[in-house]
Amino acid sequence: MSKITGLFFCLVSALFLVFPSDSFAGGTAPDRRHLAEEIASQHQMDGRRIHTSIFELQSWTRLASPGKPLRIYIEGDGFAWSSSSTPSFDPTPRDPIVLQLAGLDRSENLAYLARPCQYVEINQASPCQVLDWTDGRFSETVIASMNEAVTQLKEAAHTEQVELVGYSGGAAVALLVAGRRSDIRSIRTIAGNLNPTAVNHYHHMEPLKGSLDPMEVLNKVNHIPQLHFIGDEDKVIPVEITQDFVHRLPEGSCAEFVVIPQATHHSGWKESWSRLLPRPFPCQEH
Repeated sequence: MSKITGLFFCLVSALFLVFPSDSFAGGTAPDRRHLAEEIASQHQMDGRRIHTSIFELQSWTRLASPGKPLRIYIEGDGFAWSSSSTPSFDPTPRDPIVLQLAGLDRSENLAYLARPCQYVEINQASPCQVLDWTDGRFSETVIASMNEAVTQLKEAAHTEQVELVGYSGGAAVALLVAGRRSDIRSIRTIAGNLNPTAVNHYHHMEPLKGSLDPMEVLNKVNHIPQLHFIGDEDKVIPVEITQDFVHRLPEGSCAEFVVIPQATHHSGWKESWSRLLPRPFPCQEH
C-alpha cells in the first residue's frame, strides 16, 4: 500500500470513530440492522452472535434437525464503499439479498453468516478497521475468523457436514474457507467474485493488498461439488471470469457454471433462487 493510501485509510478510520453511524445513502446502520432482524424473524431464523478470536460476527440460524447437513449462506461485501473511491463507515448491507435467499431455503439446518464488521456496533473498542472491508476483506485474519464461525455453527447444528453458499465477495470467502477444511460437502456461489485479481483488472483497479487469493486454493477445493451461478447482465462480475474459474479447475472436478438470463449482480436472484437451489451438481446427474 502506498503512503498516500495508508494515510487516507487512517484518516477514514479516525473519522468513523467520531461518526460511527453511516450517514451515506441506504439508511443508517441501525436501520439496516433492524431491517435484517425483521427479515430473519419472518423466516423463523434466530439471531446469534459468534465470538471468534478477532471479530464478533452476526449470524441468523434455523436449526431443526441435529445431525443433518448445515447449509451456511455467506454475505457479500455489503456497503463497503459509499462511492467508487470512498469507503463507508459501516459495511452492513443496504439490501440484505443473501439473508432473503437464506430465508427462501427450506433446509432443515440453515445459517446466514455476515462478514466481519457487518451488523455489529463499530466503536473504539471494536477490532474493526476500514481495511477489513476494503483491501483486506479477504485477509488471513478475516478468513480465519470466518472459518472459526463455520466451526461454531457446525457444532451448534451437531453435524459433520457443511454446505457453503457465497454471494459476490462471500464466494471468495467460501472458497478460501473450504480450502482449509475437510467437512465441506458442496459450494454454491451467486454472482461470485471467484477471482478478485481478474475482477479488479476488469474494472481497471489495483489488485487487493493484504488479501488472500481464492485462485491459489483451486487444488484444495477441486474435489468439492460446485455450482457457480452468474447473471448474463452482471456488470460487476463478467460471465467470462466465472467461466475461466471453472475451466481452471483440474480435469474431473465436479463443477459447473450456470448463466442466469436477465440477472444482474444485484437483481434476479430472489425470483429464481427456489428454482436454482435444487439444481443437481454435475457429478450427480448420472
